[in-house]
Amino acid sequence: MLHLLSHPLCDHVVTHLRDRTTKPITFRTLAYQISLLLAVEATRDLATREVTVHTPLETHQGCTLAEPMIVVPVLRAGLAMVSPFMELFPDVSVGYLGLERDETTAVARRYYAKLPPIRNQRVFVLDPMLATGGSAVQALEVLRTHGAREVSLVCVVCAPEGVRAVEETHPGTKVFAAVLDRELSTQKYILPGLGDFGDRLYGT
Repeated sequence: MLHLLSHPLCDHVVTHLRDRTTKPITFRTLAYQISLLLAVEATRDLATREVTVHTPLETHQGCTLAEPMIVVPVLRAGLAMVSPFMELFPDVSVGYLGLERDETTAVARRYYAKLPPIRNQRVFVLDPMLATGGSAVQALEVLRTHGAREVSLVCVVCAPEGVRAVEETHPGTKVFAAVLDRELSTQKYILPGLGDFGDRLYGT
């Protein structure tokens, strides 16, 4: 269920994302770059259909994307991953889920949801950090309750604990990530990790 990027550029970008001296403006550029790589990887199996086009010289039988897709970023950090999907795919709709982690209990609380019609649609949940898996599990539950046909998670960094939580509660869910880190700290932060993605993204 876990699909990890394997590319030198991925290693390069993640290393700079981890670096605590990386400024927010550079962090945002790096977040865009890694999200672009993840968008390509996560959509390798999109359905296509044959079409006939006329080149300047002859008729050609080619392929185009066969169906629309939906991306749902988890606020606020997931917003950093939306642009590559919107730029790459012409028929993409965007929904939003607000899930806030309680710093004492590490349990996520949903405070906002705005979704397009998703029944029988393919949906990609965008959340840079898969730590305990609490937010991911909640997001999957919401989207499947609304009738999504297939839901995948797209993350930058994930912890083994988070991957296990998703696998146990939603078996078969595909998780696309740049890296799998070592473990969670006692405070439920990913190690070695890169800190709070949202804070580093927005400088707050």
